[in-house]
Amino acid sequence: MTTKGTPGRVVRIDDETWAAYGELCEAEGTSRADDLRRHAHARVAAWRKEQGIEPPAPKRKVVVRRKKPAADND
Repeated sequence: MTTKGTPGRVVRIDDETWAAYGELCEAEGTSRADDLRRHAHARVAAWRKEQGIEPPAPKRKVVVRRKKPAADND
C-alpha cells in the first residue's frame, strides 16, 4: 500500500524511456504516477462508454465528527 491507500503497481519500462518520461512530466508540471493514472482512467472510461457500461458511482468521502469531551469543572 502507498501512503494514500492505493496499492502500488510494478511496471517494466526501459531506463531511457523512463528518464525521458520523467522530463516530459516535469515539463508539464505533473508526476509520472499522476500522468499514468489519468491515462488509465481515460482509457477505461472510453472503453466503458464503447461497451455501454455505466461508470461506477463516485466515491463519497465519509466525514466523522467527534464530540468534544465535556470539560470537567471540579
